[in-house]
Amino acid sequence: MVRIIMHGCNGKMGQVITGLVADDPNAQIVAGIDIADNRDNGYPVFTDIKKCDVAADVIVDFAAAVAVDALLDYSVEKQIPVVLCTTGLSDEQLAKVKECSAKVAILKSANMSLGINTLMKLLKDAANVFAPAGYDIEIVEKHHNQKVDAPSGTAIALADSINEARGGEYEYVYDRSQVRKKRDKKELGISAVRGGTIVGEHEVIFAGIDEVIEFKHTAYSKSVFAKGAVEAAKFLAGKPAGMYDMADVIG
Repeated sequence: MVRIIMHGCNGKMGQVITGLVADDPNAQIVAGIDIADNRDNGYPVFTDIKKCDVAADVIVDFAAAVAVDALLDYSVEKQIPVVLCTTGLSDEQLAKVKECSAKVAILKSANMSLGINTLMKLLKDAANVFAPAGYDIEIVEKHHNQKVDAPSGTAIALADSINEARGGEYEYVYDRSQVRKKRDKKELGISAVRGGTIVGEHEVIFAGIDEVIEFKHTAYSKSVFAKGAVEAAKFLAGKPAGMYDMADVIG
């Protein structure tokens, strides 16, 4: 049984994970951390992480960037690994994450979905087949109308997986409206769509002569990210200090 501290337990993702773990015989949330203790979660909630004295095997974090520094300090002090899911960290915070990973296990990923991370592995193989054959590569991502950043971090991560496989030969192009010229063969186009309540769609297109191959991932709810975070927690519990990502989880 993996004992989990849920950091940001009363947020949307914290509540989704709370529901998932409640039905998981191999995991248990033993404590939560949040700015307000205003829900009946079935486990103790601490408004100050420093006051959390509950023994645990791993921390799952879906909180806010402002809370990450205290989380990292606590993790190192208590020697509890962290699945770090909060986004929007500053350069200083990212440096601190790397520094702390020398003292405790930290898993950080641009997207916690098992499907997306498996897709990244498949894209590396696909890129090594289609890129040398001259296929153009484009990524189209779609999200709800409340998302403020574009393109998504996941779209960039998918592009990075392709570029890594190809030795960094591609240049990312986000907007062609200002330049009137034909597409360069070493462009990797990334387009963003914002509308409605789309949870998340990512499509990777390999377009060749008279042939198009498409890889597509669609998230219908936040539970796909929650499921990945829980699997990551099970993986990370007991691991030695170091930086990990979802590629380690899926093997």
